[in-house]
Amino acid sequence: MKFALINGERCEATKGAKGLCPICRSELVAKCGELKINHWAHKGNRNCDPWWENETDWHRSWENLFPIDWQEIVHFDKTGEKHIADIKTPNEWVIEFQHSYLNPEERRARNAFYGKLIWVVDGRRRKRDSEQFTKALNQSTPVGNNAQVRRVRSDDCALLREWVGSSPVFFDFGGKQVLWWLLEGGSNGLVYIAPFSCSDFIEIHRGRVNQKTDDFNNFVKDINGLVKNYESALRTRR
Repeated sequence: MKFALINGERCEATKGAKGLCPICRSELVAKCGELKINHWAHKGNRNCDPWWENETDWHRSWENLFPIDWQEIVHFDKTGEKHIADIKTPNEWVIEFQHSYLNPEERRARNAFYGKLIWVVDGRRRKRDSEQFTKALNQSTPVGNNAQVRRVRSDDCALLREWVGSSPVFFDFGGKQVLWWLLEGGSNGLVYIAPFSCSDFIEIHRGRVNQKTDDFNNFVKDINGLVKNYESALRTRR
């Protein structure tokens, strides 16, 4: 956890500090060492948010690309259930940065809880993921007249299989240049992916460039229509 409450203010962990959990208001202690990034932790092994995972440098570096006021925000639903969102924008979008494996049941629960949820997934957690994705990409086929949108087999790529059905999902394979977007649609072990500029992704959600937001909305509309029409054409041929 990056922030704890000290005298009602959100504060980062410093050596020897103590604070309160923003969810359960129990005591947190600062963990500041050389092996892990500075963070707050509950005393003992308890954690009041079952969706929380230990932060990696990858996770923290993504969070820091957004304003501090958007980071680690407690999100409530109508029943009073609450969880800490990695990023929550003023437009009510939640961005979750996922490094570890996430079972499908919890993934669906998070999608339902947050509503407007975008996933950014670490594609380098397992060495095989990058290798399998590259192989699937090399064997992919372009969709219609759009050479960037590719139809790929998910059979031999565990990462694609694990995340299919959870759109919007963006895979980060490092370099912070291009994210790979797992699109909606697909059938019979085939899915659709497209590259997306990492800098555009950040600017759009930070709301810094209105034109980029318009371009993104139009791009989403065009891409979804392209995939839908392509799938429809495939069914007609069968």
